Amino acid sequence: MATFEELGLEENILQGIQEMGFEHPTPIQQEVVPLILTEKTDLVALAQTGTGKTAAFGLPVLQNIDRSQQAPQALILSPTRELCMQIAGELKNYGKYLKNLKVVALYGGEPIVKQFKLLNTPPQVIAATPGRLLDMIRRKKISLETIDFLVLDEADEMLNMGFTEDINQILESVSEDRQTLLFSATMPKAVARIARNYMQNPHEITVGAKNSGSDNVTHEYYMVQARNRYLALKRIVDIHPDIYGIIFCRTRQETKDVAEKLMHDGYNADALHGDLSQAQRDTVMNKFRVRNLQLLVATDVASRGLDVNDLTHIINYNLPDDVESYTHRSGRTGRADKKGTSIAIVHQREKYRIRDIERVIKKEFEKKPVPNGEEVCRTQLFHFVDRIENAEVQPEIEPFMAEISEKLANMDTEALIRNVVGLEFTRLLDYYKNAPNLNVPDRRNDRDRRDRNDRSNRRDRNDRRNRGGRRGVDNAVRLYMNMGAKQGLRPAKLLGMINDATGDKSIEVQGIDVMKSFAFFEVSEHHAEQIIEGFQQEFGHKNIEVERAQDSSSRNRSRDYSSDRRGGGRKDRDRKSRRKRR
Repeated sequence: MATFEELGLEENILQGIQEMGFEHPTPIQQEVVPLILTEKTDLVALAQTGTGKTAAFGLPVLQNIDRSQQAPQALILSPTRELCMQIAGELKNYGKYLKNLKVVALYGGEPIVKQFKLLNTPPQVIAATPGRLLDMIRRKKISLETIDFLVLDEADEMLNMGFTEDINQILESVSEDRQTLLFSATMPKAVARIARNYMQNPHEITVGAKNSGSDNVTHEYYMVQARNRYLALKRIVDIHPDIYGIIFCRTRQETKDVAEKLMHDGYNADALHGDLSQAQRDTVMNKFRVRNLQLLVATDVASRGLDVNDLTHIINYNLPDDVESYTHRSGRTGRADKKGTSIAIVHQREKYRIRDIERVIKKEFEKKPVPNGEEVCRTQLFHFVDRIENAEVQPEIEPFMAEISEKLANMDTEALIRNVVGLEFTRLLDYYKNAPNLNVPDRRNDRDRRDRNDRSNRRDRNDRRNRGGRRGVDNAVRLYMNMGAKQGLRPAKLLGMINDATGDKSIEVQGIDVMKSFAFFEVSEHHAEQIIEGFQQEFGHKNIEVERAQDSSSRNRSRDYSSDRRGGGRKDRDRKSRRKRR
């Protein structure tokens, strides 16, 4: 196994590394450090977050700069305030024994005047976010003409966050004689474009397969109906009592809703989203870093720059829109040779997305059954027993032990254990006593049976129509949808969306009225909330909503549909078409 001494680092830097407790370089460090130390070549390095990239570029850059010169020589750009501060902090620790070294962090969310003072004595190394750096340049507080090393850290994240124009401006402001070092977890087209336009024949180093996930991360998915996502989430958390992880949601509102529900249900959780002030964000992140929080519910944007060690699980409450985002999410666990698990909660129509991710990351997902109530209770019970067995009792309890022993003297060991465990688990046992099965069977296993049922249902509908009958909706409720013909909505599409939102093709829908910008339809009372909640879960991130119309009384309508899109809706259109031809 390689050592840092073998990489060619000087003694003062090795002393700083040793004090930080690092013994052996990671694969990315073994590849990158000697290259930067000995060659003035541009570099594209692809490796997952948490693999030691900061040291990979930081150690050789610190050794190569001229500390006798008080001028900016190295610039490290990163996407977020938190990551910028982290990079600056690590570089200061690595260079602790380097004389005359000055490292400065420039980032938003803090008064700019305070950072002006840091530049009174020009630093050799600047870690910055793109926006704040450009602000400093416009105010003529900093010049990039003396930069020899330009590092783009988490390049894909910076581009995802909309910094493309800022990065282009910065790259055009730096001397063409610079050495550009680009580090990224994935290689999307936007990152490749940066390398093509602003780098000179870059050397490429890839640790692991390009765009792949960490080998230490296992990937699992649970298939449920969309309306049961939150119930499945709770069981997944309950079956892993020692979980320390991040739950990723698509939107700010969903993040708030899930976090509030978890806290209301007694879970140690909080939310991280864009509506928080910087002070609130710092408070939540600090609580999570020191494990005062067990679960952090976050959006992709809000979590960027959050670097936390020893995460056991990443839970995708909803899958992200692209594979690169999934790779970033899952890469937050399984670091430093520790194992981690990335979990996705999906419904049947998202199965193909699991296959898409598998093809890119070159790893297979394991389909896991949602645990039932008995399994959850058993796991929690024995976890509690383990905690009792391994508890570290504080000596302050000793003065009370004699009185406690006297009060419990009439109880035998079995009764005492039963009472202690019973008190702890009464709520959990009651909650899961009649817990429903949340699992959805795999479509492939049930395809033939469903096809037979679909054919049978269509025959039944045709028989009723031929007899002139009409299937009504009992206790009809009129629902409003904030989408209409202008957005491409048609009756058949509406029925398909109801299928997707509920996973239930048996729901009867009638009275569909599609207007220019909105629509109405009617369903039975006991299906109304199912549809409303299903739309919130499935389409809330697209701001598509369904709610009860102000006038929910049932009315006679000219159209009648089943939510099976292959049923009456299409035949109704066929009849209209035939009437037009006549």
